Amino acid sequence: MPSITPTHSKQIDGKPLWVVDNIASANEIANLFNGLEASAFKRNEIARPDTASFKHWALNLQPQQFSQLPFFPRLLETVNQLTADQYQVYRGYVNYSSYGDMLFTHTDCLPEHHEMTALMYVAPHWDIEWGGETLYYNKFDDCEFACTPKPGRLAIFHGAIKHAGRPPNKVCTMPRYTLAFKLEKVK
Repeated sequence: MPSITPTHSKQIDGKPLWVVDNIASANEIANLFNGLEASAFKRNEIARPDTASFKHWALNLQPQQFSQLPFFPRLLETVNQLTADQYQVYRGYVNYSSYGDMLFTHTDCLPEHHEMTALMYVAPHWDIEWGGETLYYNKFDDCEFACTPKPGRLAIFHGAIKHAGRPPNKVCTMPRYTLAFKLEKVK
């Protein structure tokens, strides 16, 4: 695989965040989106223990499901190239949000853990007026970066960076799907 050039590269409180476009083809994203439209999401995911009464929709994936995604090897190689380390997925799932949902700030791991999150936006197209950005915050709770959910865009970040996906605006005509992979270093 050729060398990866991120669209965006940032450090938040000394922790890395990269955004990479075109890891998946438009056809691969459209096929995944169409499959998700027929999937059985469950409203059982929470952001933090103190927000447990506000569950959001998710679809957990088994390792054989995400390993069969045609772009999965490219995604994993991108993570490994950018981090200059070897990571493996320990959890994969898809988040679903639509207008009116409440999504809270959270972290995916403790600061001392060196886990990464790879978040891919799954939509055949996205209008900037639909919103749905993922916001990344520093230790003072100031937003340092907003990632636009462009189709097939991949955000890779240290799991201890506080972040929140924002639901789409009222004018949005489709759900906001994000394919999330939680990664740990290979031992």
